[in-house]
Amino acid sequence: MKLTADRIIDAGMTVFAESGYHGLSMRKVAERLDVHAGSLYYHVPSKSALLQLMADRLARQAYEAGTAALTALPERTGWKDQVEAQAVALRHSIRQHPGGAALFADSPKVLSTGALSLMERLLQTLLDAGVPEEHRGVAADALLSHITGFVLQEQGDPLAVPVTPGAVAALHERFPMTVAAASASASAHGLDEKFVRGVRLLCDGIEAQIRPPGRP
Repeated sequence: MKLTADRIIDAGMTVFAESGYHGLSMRKVAERLDVHAGSLYYHVPSKSALLQLMADRLARQAYEAGTAALTALPERTGWKDQVEAQAVALRHSIRQHPGGAALFADSPKVLSTGALSLMERLLQTLLDAGVPEEHRGVAADALLSHITGFVLQEQGDPLAVPVTPGAVAALHERFPMTVAAASASASAHGLDEKFVRGVRLLCDGIEAQIRPPGRP
């Protein structure tokens, strides 16, 4: 099969999912494709360029999913629902790729234009909502951190060491409120509902920073 940039990106995302940033190398990608490492550089000049292409693909898929979600909303939908639609679409998109949350979290560092487009649209939504400029960037960062952090936990490896009943009882005794909150959350809400509730709580906090008309 002909070697293309898309095939290299596919292989890179597979290696990244298995090995993370430090385990990703052009040599490993070449091995995955069963080609000589030197043949990759005609299409992708470096590891950093590959990371940028990988992050950009993931972010652009998320951007398109967010566009579809926003288009499906009724006219004159409030800004909170617009933020929620973007957040749900982004979570769903990065969950499609093992290691996607870690890759997306680093995407601004590699100057992914797709990731910057996601941020720009979220900032525009907050601007239209009336969020003051001094709070807008922090609010957008908080929302994106919630999304990536949530998916990082979802994509994390299961516990390697079994937890004994005695250890569970000790945790109940030492951290009663934490264990009770975790148990209540797990039993009352699925992951989807828990995620959305987090987004809504953040939006409520952001709303408190919006000044009523006429107030300095």
